[in-house]
Amino acid sequence: MTGAFIAGAGLFFTPMTVLMTALGCLLGIVIGVLPGLGPLMGIILLTPLAFHLPPVEAMGLLIAVYVGGSCGGAISAILVRIPGTPLAAATLLDGHPMHLKGKSREAVGLAISASAMGGLIGGLFLVFLAPLLAAVALRFGPPEYFALTLLGLISIAVVSGEETTKGLMAGLMGLLVATVGADPFSSTYRFTFGYNPLLGGFNIVAIVVGLFALSEMFIQITSGHLTEKPQVPWVKTSFDSIGAALSRWVNLLRSSLIGTFFGILPGAGGVISAFTSYAVARANSKHPELFGTGVEDGVIASEAANNACCGGAMIPTLALAIPGDASTAVLMGALILLGFFPGPDLFSKHADVVGGIFLAYIAANVFLLVLGILLTPFFVSVIKIRKSYLIPIVLLLSCIGTYAIQGSAFDLWVMLGFGVVGYILRRFDYPLAPIVIGAVLGPICESSLRRSLILSGNNVDIFFNRPISAAILIIDIALILWIALPRGLKSTIRGRAIGLMKLAPEKGGPD
Repeated sequence: MTGAFIAGAGLFFTPMTVLMTALGCLLGIVIGVLPGLGPLMGIILLTPLAFHLPPVEAMGLLIAVYVGGSCGGAISAILVRIPGTPLAAATLLDGHPMHLKGKSREAVGLAISASAMGGLIGGLFLVFLAPLLAAVALRFGPPEYFALTLLGLISIAVVSGEETTKGLMAGLMGLLVATVGADPFSSTYRFTFGYNPLLGGFNIVAIVVGLFALSEMFIQITSGHLTEKPQVPWVKTSFDSIGAALSRWVNLLRSSLIGTFFGILPGAGGVISAFTSYAVARANSKHPELFGTGVEDGVIASEAANNACCGGAMIPTLALAIPGDASTAVLMGALILLGFFPGPDLFSKHADVVGGIFLAYIAANVFLLVLGILLTPFFVSVIKIRKSYLIPIVLLLSCIGTYAIQGSAFDLWVMLGFGVVGYILRRFDYPLAPIVIGAVLGPICESSLRRSLILSGNNVDIFFNRPISAAILIIDIALILWIALPRGLKSTIRGRAIGLMKLAPEKGGPD
């Protein structure tokens, strides 16, 4: 990877690329701080802008939004007890009690420092593991890609928590959406009903903006309280928080490793990693009874894990074209729009772009640490923005961004339609991320399946005669069996799995 870094340095270390990465981190924190938005929303809103930039500048902007947004929600969680993003829900448990004790400065500083350092640790795994996975994937053919994408699709159900059936149904919807348009192996069109704008299928940006941005705005409008202005104290942090986080290095490192692990699992995401890391930190504390009352280790555990998860989620996204979560699914879509398809060919044919992306991710976490600490008063003031001002701005940006991709008014109708669908699904507690994952992976899965059958003369033995394909299919079958287990048995197994991750209390880090 040394060669990729050297080649990528030429693309990344330009004034504009560094500036875009810093800007992305700044915007990401702002978007993360605002309740109801988050890194996914930031990536969606800025993808149309990134589409007109060179590849490393564009990905630097979007990745930095991903990194900054994953941390920003902790600030509002600590100060006003409203997680800016679901990722910060675990941070709320000890962060807000610290604020109530008069330790707002320490809590916010620890959250930012732990996030940045957790992200850097996740970045190390990204730099070293992604090329290794890509090297293995060079041996992949259509059967292996089919088995792998099937694994990603099945994981939708595994990570849908107690809503397995709803997760599968949402994923199926994503697969159906992906079939609209031209058949990739013939000159026929599918589900277009003679309507010309559907010949090219649905624009992924319009789908994502509608599902997430518009549905969230509909939720915010119907929830009321549009003119309320949150009462937030003035807070300023310092770089002393870096030393405070490093003094608890055992917890910091362990939580970062947990976050990276869950990030690598397709669809698992930062919420699961944050709560798991929090539970493990509590179990290894000398005073577990204090967790929930304002313990520094609680903030460090959750924040280090959810940002380390970002680096972990990008590993399968770049190396195998399997999105780690909804945010990386959109990042993957943006990379494809820029003309670079994730997977082993990206590493072998565009090592300079890969190196530039790696450098952008590392730089984004450095900017998170510096900008997060220096500009804390500004980010705190952002929390005071009323919904009545914020919602029209987000709606306007959504419309402009969606239209700018193809200059198509039809995309605006698609965005509106999926916005209504997303709002209805959320009202009935259906997860939206599986729709995006299904829409992104569906075409890859279909084309790999059909190529495999063409190569074998419609003989399914091709999937089991190849060792790698057979091994992945065995994992697929194991996941299907897991899905079929009763809910109570799953909960028991999960609890025991977390128990195995616990170290003896006396070996834990300082409280």
